[in-house]
Parts: sequence; C-alpha cells; structure tokens
Amino acid sequence: MCQAKILLKGEGEQELFLEDVVHLRVDEDTLWLRRLFEEPVSLRGKVLEADFLEHTVTVLPIEESVGS
Repeated sequence: MCQAKILLKGEGEQELFLEDVVHLRVDEDTLWLRRLFEEPVSLRGKVLEADFLEHTVTVLPIEESVGS
C-alpha cells in the first residue's frame, strides 16, 4: 500500500501528525486529510514538500493568532 505520513515542520525538527493518509485535499490554507474508513481530519497549514519515494508530506502549520 502507498499511504502517506503527514509531518509537521517545527523549529529544526519534524513531528509526525498522521499516518496512513490516502487522500489530501487543499482548500486555501486548510488541508483535508483522509484515512481509509475514517472521517476526514482538517489541518491549517501550507504544504512544503511531498516526497513520493518516502510517502511523506511535510506541512508548515499555520498558528492561530489570539486577539488581533
């Protein structure tokens, strides 16, 4: 199978966010991630890189601002 791992880029490191992702849809700054037989998960962020050999997608999360 060719499911992907979603990695979040942080300060000098990457953190695993979700495994076994079979579908990714980008809707402006929201990413919709779906695994087999599960409801979609949303994540606010920007896709930085998709590595098809490693089956990984690296995402820069968008932080919610408090107060403005």
